[in-house]
Amino acid sequence: MKKIFPFAALVIAMILWSSTFVALKYSFRYFPPMFVIFSRMFVAGICFLPLLPFIKPRKIEKKDIGLIAAMGILEPCFYFVFEALALKNTTSSQAGMITALLPLIVGAGAAFFLNEKISKKTYTGFFLAIAGALVLSSSGSGDQYSPNPLLGNFYEFLAMCCAAGYTLILKRLSSSYNPFFLTAVQTFCGSVFFALILAAGNFTGTIEMPSQWPVFPVMILIYLGIFITMGAYGLFNYGVSKIPAGKASVFVNLIPLFSVVWGFVLLSERFTPVQCGAGIVILAGVWISQDKNEVETVSPVPET
Repeated sequence: MKKIFPFAALVIAMILWSSTFVALKYSFRYFPPMFVIFSRMFVAGICFLPLLPFIKPRKIEKKDIGLIAAMGILEPCFYFVFEALALKNTTSSQAGMITALLPLIVGAGAAFFLNEKISKKTYTGFFLAIAGALVLSSSGSGDQYSPNPLLGNFYEFLAMCCAAGYTLILKRLSSSYNPFFLTAVQTFCGSVFFALILAAGNFTGTIEMPSQWPVFPVMILIYLGIFITMGAYGLFNYGVSKIPAGKASVFVNLIPLFSVVWGFVLLSERFTPVQCGAGIVILAGVWISQDKNEVETVSPVPET
């Protein structure tokens, strides 16, 4: 059962994350993007406060302070800046296509920085899952809220680079710290970072604070804070702490598949034959990538 828990955590995280693109796009119609991101961080941070006595470490090593700070800066800070800019300019489906690059970036980084051994079988799974995710994402259609897809896709690529760096640092830190403590650190960093952006934007007039608070959009903000920022990130961080970073990142390719499932369940959208085939390829790729014969090796953290 201990072996099943990390994989179950990653799958549940992807199910939750798959709703994020739609939830963010909807929220951006009622609130400024930076306000949406701050709200989800703030809600998650408030929820983490009563849990801190149970998850905080006895001591934080000095050599880890820089890594922890870098983790928080990369994601959520820089990651969500680029993600918000991406979703203001491109479609959810095209953003999902760029997201499919994350396992390759993380896999290459894990092999170089963490000495993770990646077999040919795992690489085969990577490419199968990525191919399926690209086909599935490309089957989506554009909308009127996507004025500059090329620029938006570039921002999404920068977001994936931040996500890859965060995943690698998280893997390094997870051997010494509770993954849910690291998630809490992310929410606190994000709350401060985006509060400063909001304050600066409000002072300069570049960000207009909401004057109306429709009930359903506010509920979406709470959902993003509790279920996505706190729940999905916590589950993902737990999964990364238990299996190699490269293998964990390939689960990201389940997001386009679950996005289609959400459309079927909530919007009564129908699966096309192409979507069904792409979904099968994604599942096969994720399964193949989890090579049980591989042994995880992590190089020691150099002293500073």
